[in-house]
Amino acid sequence: MNESIKIFLEDLKNSFKDLLPIIIVVAFFQTFIIQAMPENLLSITIGLTIVAIGLALFIRGLELGIFPIGENLAVDFAKKGSVFWLLLFAFTIGFSTTVAEPALIAIAQKAAVISGGLVDAFWLRMTVALSVGFAITLGTLRILLGHPIQYYIIAGYILVVVVTFFAPKEIIGLAYDSGGVTTSTVTVPLVAALGIGLSSSIKGRNPAIDGFGLIAFASLTPMIFVQVYGIIVYSFGDASTVLNTLTVAQEVVKEEGFSLKEIFFGFLGVIKDVAPILIVIFFFQYAIIKKSVPYLPKIIVGIVMVILGLDAFIVGLEMGLFPIGESIAFALTSMGNNGLIYLFAFLIGFSTTMAEPALLAIAIKAEEISEGNIKQNVLRFVVALGVAIGIALGAYRLVSGDQIHYYIIAGYSIVILLTYFAPKYIIPIAYDSGGVTTSTVTVPLVAALGLGLAQNIEGRDPLIDGFGLIAFASLFPMLTVMGYGIYGDYKKRQLNKETA
Repeated sequence: MNESIKIFLEDLKNSFKDLLPIIIVVAFFQTFIIQAMPENLLSITIGLTIVAIGLALFIRGLELGIFPIGENLAVDFAKKGSVFWLLLFAFTIGFSTTVAEPALIAIAQKAAVISGGLVDAFWLRMTVALSVGFAITLGTLRILLGHPIQYYIIAGYILVVVVTFFAPKEIIGLAYDSGGVTTSTVTVPLVAALGIGLSSSIKGRNPAIDGFGLIAFASLTPMIFVQVYGIIVYSFGDASTVLNTLTVAQEVVKEEGFSLKEIFFGFLGVIKDVAPILIVIFFFQYAIIKKSVPYLPKIIVGIVMVILGLDAFIVGLEMGLFPIGESIAFALTSMGNNGLIYLFAFLIGFSTTMAEPALLAIAIKAEEISEGNIKQNVLRFVVALGVAIGIALGAYRLVSGDQIHYYIIAGYSIVILLTYFAPKYIIPIAYDSGGVTTSTVTVPLVAALGLGLAQNIEGRDPLIDGFGLIAFASLFPMLTVMGYGIYGDYKKRQLNKETA
């Protein structure tokens, strides 16, 4: 018991350390730029404390429950030798978790309102969920076949670019953003555990090279599927109904204050989001594998901790971070100082990414699988730097009014180029990094910033210009992580020359 408390307190200390960059950024802008103290300072302080507790519970729950059950399932499937059931499991996990993804639901509802109902929220979610189910299935098949991931990813990006030239401009930013909001805080660790467990169980596969990459597939395919959906909708729908709804950005802002009833229903909402994952896992474990879950009490404790941690994390964010972050974003867009907008975009991108639970989960696994060659704190810093650059550039693109696809096409071209120079072990992790950066913390703040800018700048359309920042936040970490791998490889060669 004492050992468990000691571990939790260490996790709690690390959680506060992860939140420190966000606190510094918000305090700096509130004090020196906005020059006004927030009215709900006590609520913000309590909220951030709850976030830290939730993050600590979440990480410990992953280690106890989600990681082990995901890896055990992958090993059992490999032993069973049934490709059909393994691929069906992969599709079901991808589809079921994405349909219930809160960030996707929020984006789909905003898209429906802004487009005047031309984009249907339900069918957009179904399109994205089908694409993620397909992606996880394809990624699992790649591991089974032992094919290098870069051939699949490069072909996918080329297809994204080709489809972009045929897609209506109203859907492009939304399609790019859809690729960034599909991988949830719970899905990422489970999918990572599935890939690593599977590659560890198959002879000739390397967990570091073959185990990562499933998340990259899940971030890529929605861009293609949603653009195709857009082509169909705008070809047969009435495009004249598209509205520039000026109230949409305000929908991002959360209600301040929480009643016990709201907290209870929020907790039920988290259970509803996690339930499809658990149903799929236990169905396949008992009905298909026909084997009991090892260390079941420990696994259940871990799952409960994940649910409690995620709920506390979300409640804390809505009490503490979202109101203050969104008020700063809206204040900056009305001040007319573009330099401050870019600085805020950069700093908020960096600080929120450092606190992303999904990124932390991947970084822990990357350090473990690479036997310490990839340091989790360094990887998180490099990914956060990529997100910061991406969101700042995305904000510049929005202010300048440039077309988004030129930036994205140029970015993907550099990703393809760097793939040929990056060491093999870093490529799948780099691709996955693009999918884990836009989750629970980042998406609402980035969406608020993008829609706020599109509202307040003359000549901008919330539907065409308001979306797209999340796409930048997903693209640039791939570049910085591969750059980090290339630099590390170069330093290693230099060291070997000196010692030879």
